[in-house]
Amino acid sequence: MANTTFSELKRKEIINVCDGARLGCACDLELDDCTGIISAIVVPGPTRFMGLLKGPDELVIPYCKIQKIGDDVILVQVENIS
Repeated sequence: MANTTFSELKRKEIINVCDGARLGCACDLELDDCTGIISAIVVPGPTRFMGLLKGPDELVIPYCKIQKIGDDVILVQVENIS
């Protein structure tokens, strides 16, 4: 992920390779306090009311679960998402 900005990451759709589900786009990052290295990406929870209101749950995907960052998508391997 060298030389990739957060603005670029936010535009990439996140796909779960376990089931092919579209999880959305990153809305935030979690950083390690000591090193400043990305520890996870955060995806907004499901939307309600015709897609206008966001649910309270966010999906936090550990960085180690990222399989590949491509030009248009980020492939992750996350099991048991409900």
